[in-house]
Amino acid sequence: MRISRSNLQKALIYFHNLQKWPKELAEEMKTCCYVKKDFITEVEEKSLLTEVEPHMKRLRYEKSHWDDAIHLYREREQRKWRDENLEVISRIRSESFGVNTEHLTYVHILDLHKDGVIKPHIDSIRYCGDVITGVSLLSDAIMRLRHKDRKEELIVDLLMPRRSLYRLGGPGRYEFTHEVLGESESCWEGEKVPRNRRISIICRDLPKVTNRAKEEEIQLKPIPEEN
Repeated sequence: MRISRSNLQKALIYFHNLQKWPKELAEEMKTCCYVKKDFITEVEEKSLLTEVEPHMKRLRYEKSHWDDAIHLYREREQRKWRDENLEVISRIRSESFGVNTEHLTYVHILDLHKDGVIKPHIDSIRYCGDVITGVSLLSDAIMRLRHKDRKEELIVDLLMPRRSLYRLGGPGRYEFTHEVLGESESCWEGEKVPRNRRISIICRDLPKVTNRAKEEEIQLKPIPEEN
């Protein structure tokens, strides 16, 4: 069953057990962690795919990630972009970061197989800063956030339609794990959300100086790089 247009127009965030959430925390999560539907156009999606697909097809899908956070994925980093796609990258950054943010030079491209999952994890503070943001290509998906200390109580889901932007910041960055649900779990308001292969174009800011990994440790991170 395809998710209906009417449901896609509804809220893209859902709080489980809302009565157990501290009101201030729930409001902060709405501000710092959100999804913007139709952030890019079909033409822009096609342009991004045309640029990244030839490189991704050279890579095989991996069964386990260096930090055991992802199953059935392939990924790479990219620094140089075609002008029309660089405009999209700039728009992602303008939407999600402050004016004086120091950005990671490389944009992360994550290709998740139809049967792949991103397991609950908190991205290392040594490799990225206060915000993780990106756009979803090819497929809808659901991201689930769980509080690291109250995993069964404080849970919030983000519906990420194809071509939407998602942003994780504030407490959602450091106090909650995030995961992308597999197809069997992907339901929204009682309707199945079909999960296909999904490519995400991810932008990050630099880690705080005190948290940054040593240069040689970053070089050992097993992500193929191509200019």
